[in-house]
Amino acid sequence: MNGKKVSKLSMIIAGVWISVLSIVKGLWPGSFNLTVDEIIKTGITLAALFSPVYLSIILDKIKDIKIGGK
Repeated sequence: MNGKKVSKLSMIIAGVWISVLSIVKGLWPGSFNLTVDEIIKTGITLAALFSPVYLSIILDKIKDIKIGGK
């Protein structure tokens, strides 16, 4: 699996994480002890864990442009 697919998958997982837990929290408020703020922060953290992978893709493209790569 290349970096672009891993990065895309992490964004999808983070979006699903935030959506599902927010819906569960809204429908059953006493189901778990997370606030909506914590749900959003954990989703952003999930996506941010894979941001270096995405950043390396961008930096490789910039390097290719500067030195005339593929």
